[in-house]
Amino acid sequence: MAAETTIITMASLFIVATPIGNLGDITLRALETLKSVDLIVAEDTRHTRKLLAHFDIHKPLLSCEEHVTETQSRKVLALLEEGKNLAFVTDAGTPAVSDPGARLVAKAVAAGHTIVTVPGASAVTAALSVSGFPADNFVFFGFLPHKKGREAFLKKVAGAKRTVVFFESTHRIGKLLEELEQLVPQDRHLIIARELTKQFETIYRGTIKDIKEQLKETRGEFTIVIAP
Repeated sequence: MAAETTIITMASLFIVATPIGNLGDITLRALETLKSVDLIVAEDTRHTRKLLAHFDIHKPLLSCEEHVTETQSRKVLALLEEGKNLAFVTDAGTPAVSDPGARLVAKAVAAGHTIVTVPGASAVTAALSVSGFPADNFVFFGFLPHKKGREAFLKKVAGAKRTVVFFESTHRIGKLLEELEQLVPQDRHLIIARELTKQFETIYRGTIKDIKEQLKETRGEFTIVIAP
């Protein structure tokens, strides 16, 4: 069956998912949208330029950083008012899912603009799909707090009756296992997905004790899924 064509008929803000590591995960629709819009709004223009160059896409870029400022929002809304079609991308994955963009989307919605999703890669669903844990009812917590609220967060994780998904930074993954060991029952299973879709993707499985014995490489991006 031939892929459906994205037909742009009016000014819209397209929320475009991009690969979380493997560039082969870009969708045909995402490429078509990026080629069709008037301008691409990016979390980090340097990062997005590399993606566009790889696929030979040449479009003007507007920076819209992690903490979206009023000035940046006004620029985007003004372009939409002018009838410009815009694509919004973050550095990797689906925008506004534990990523910048939710505030920008909310402002565009409030202003009456059309918002179109161009779905694709997401570390959350990628990790869930290989976990083997129930995914019909799960809770996603985003990035683990560094200090304030961290203990309360971990207690929520330990007491959750549903599958739990969250992210942790490369510098704290060892600390996380030590903390979880004090709160989570010894027989509770989890996976730690490191560098999903990238060359050195690794999935660690088992109890916390099992994973502590397996986890030798602590560099990279980590997605944690804990069984209910």
